[in-house]
This record gives sequence, C-alpha cells and structure tokens, in this order.
Amino acid sequence: MGLVNQTRLLTAASELVRNMMRYGGGGSCMIEIVSSGRNNGVRLTFSDNGPGISDIEAAMRDGFSTGRSLGLGLPGTKRLVNEFDIKSKVGEGTVVTIIKWANG
Repeated sequence: MGLVNQTRLLTAASELVRNMMRYGGGGSCMIEIVSSGRNNGVRLTFSDNGPGISDIEAAMRDGFSTGRSLGLGLPGTKRLVNEFDIKSKVGEGTVVTIIKWANG
C-alpha cells in the first residue's frame, strides 16, 4: 500500500477511534488483511456499546454533529476508504467497518 493510501486509512481509523472514545464510551477495533481477486487491503471493524446513532442518514450528511464539531467525521471517513458500512442500534451501540484496498 502506497503512502497516500496508508495516510487515508490511518486518517479514517483515527476519526473512527475518536468517535468511539467520545460518543461510544470506548470500544474495540479488529484489523484484518483481506483479498478479493488481485486486490489486497485492510479491513477495520470498530465496535462500541455506546448509545447508538438514532439517525444514520443524518449522521452521514456533511455538517451534521451532535457535538461541537464540524460534522465531517463519518462522511469524511467514508470518502477516504473504498468500502464503508455502518450499523447502529439505539441503546446497544455502533459497528463501523471500512476497507481500504492497496491499489484503490
């Protein structure tokens, strides 16, 4: 993975860890090396048992924030990676999975 893609992956991971700490009360991250055909990459899965996100659609819009931030975290993270998936249940927590392909 080249330096630019490494930087994108680390920036995305940093934002998701920050969200877990700030909004989810902590959590865990699973790191996996993945392959699909000739593509190789890294899959990161962030899980917390926090309050959850009541409106994922709103949370994925630029400018939306429940805190005092610019509201670019989740949508910005999605733009930095090749694959992005978020699942959340109010009162149970949130799981965000991202994949960054080495050549993507």
